[in-house]
Amino acid sequence: MPRPTETRLAAESRGRHAEDRAAAALAAEGWAVLAQRVRTPAGEIDLVAERAGLLAFVEVKARPTLAEAALALGPAQRRRLMAAAEAWLAMNPGHGTTGVRFDVVVVDAAGQVRRIADAFRLGD
Repeated sequence: MPRPTETRLAAESRGRHAEDRAAAALAAEGWAVLAQRVRTPAGEIDLVAERAGLLAFVEVKARPTLAEAALALGPAQRRRLMAAAEAWLAMNPGHGTTGVRFDVVVVDAAGQVRRIADAFRLGD
């Protein structure tokens, strides 16, 4: 099995760091982070968080600027995240009693974190 390149390792490290920063930001806003880096048959979910019965499936994007990060989630990734969320809900009933949404958390090179609440919906 080939070894990952240094570039790949650096990218994975940046991604994990961004996810940790996003999870901390959500927790500071009163969200309970239920899961991080969840693998489902349909794909991976970066974060699953819940607050007052509202369940959020969160995609984390890290780029040099917040603007670049905000534009980094394409239609195929949105479809994958929706399918993964459906799989997660099937395996974890009883969550999201007041609703379910998809958020995007963007992290820039300086470590700034911004959450885009309800970033997309089915059919977008």
